[in-house]
Amino acid sequence: MSLFFGFILGALVWFIIRCVLGGFYTVNQNERAVKTSFGRAERIEGASTLDDPVSESLQEEERERYDFPQVQVIQPGGPYFKWPWEKIHKVVVSTETVSMAYDPETPNANQGGEILEAVTKDQLNTGLTGQIRFRASERNLYAFLFGVKNPLTHVMGYFISVLRERIANFSAPPTSVIEAAPGEPAALSVSIGVSINDLRKNLRDLNEHMDRECDSSAARYGMTLEASLITGIDPPPEVESALAAINTAYNQVSSDISLAQAGADQRIVQSRRAVEIETLKAQAEVEPLRALAEQLAVLKERGGSPALGAYLRSVRLRLFKQARRAVLEVPHV
Repeated sequence: MSLFFGFILGALVWFIIRCVLGGFYTVNQNERAVKTSFGRAERIEGASTLDDPVSESLQEEERERYDFPQVQVIQPGGPYFKWPWEKIHKVVVSTETVSMAYDPETPNANQGGEILEAVTKDQLNTGLTGQIRFRASERNLYAFLFGVKNPLTHVMGYFISVLRERIANFSAPPTSVIEAAPGEPAALSVSIGVSINDLRKNLRDLNEHMDRECDSSAARYGMTLEASLITGIDPPPEVESALAAINTAYNQVSSDISLAQAGADQRIVQSRRAVEIETLKAQAEVEPLRALAEQLAVLKERGGSPALGAYLRSVRLRLFKQARRAVLEVPHV
């Protein structure tokens, strides 16, 4: 009988330690938690990720595929309590940084996760270096915990596929044309037309494009890509020397065009000023004639023909005074 009571007492002590004392848990500040009961996560009834702004970046044909339920998220704090048939899944939501060439399943790939290879539109194999920042999405923890087996692997694969597609089809935006005054021809510009140079000159646009394309990663895999930073685009060694020669020639052509443009602009300005000066001279000569015509009209109205004759005689005398020699017509007798 004492053995039976001992067994009961031991079972009771085990239950208290295992189920009562062991059922308490806490959640750290950089963590979020989801509770499952018999393997099923506690959900928000009638709510899915399609009702949340996290899915706004999904295309219409993707919305049905990535329709995940919203779950009850346990915030930092505690202590909380769970029963033995319940399990707590904790997720670190702080931002992490990893090389964009990192392969979670094969760490030795891509030269040990240091350089990612991609092919440009002119069939050049180039190496990319950079980093991406990511974190688990608190708004879609169901996809992160239960939707995919390894969220980081899926996110890295999606990011790399989008990046390689962008590199293979990248075209530099139209070169900005130098602004000219109305009525003047626009200045010409030179484009080098080499994809690696275009990529290097437009790294910011490339990074912004990757950020936009990866906005849907939170709705797809429960991971948010906060930023992508491509820091280097390096061609193969055998192409580097040829590329340097092309860049040198391009810089020389750009310098010649700038000098020619500066000379042309200077001539245009000088011509414009000469036209303005001649116009002012013509206006200065016309204005006295206009005033003279007005004055003659006034004299004619007031005094008639005698006044006009007197004025003409005065003008002739003034001209004779200024002239060195005068030729007069002598009437025939």
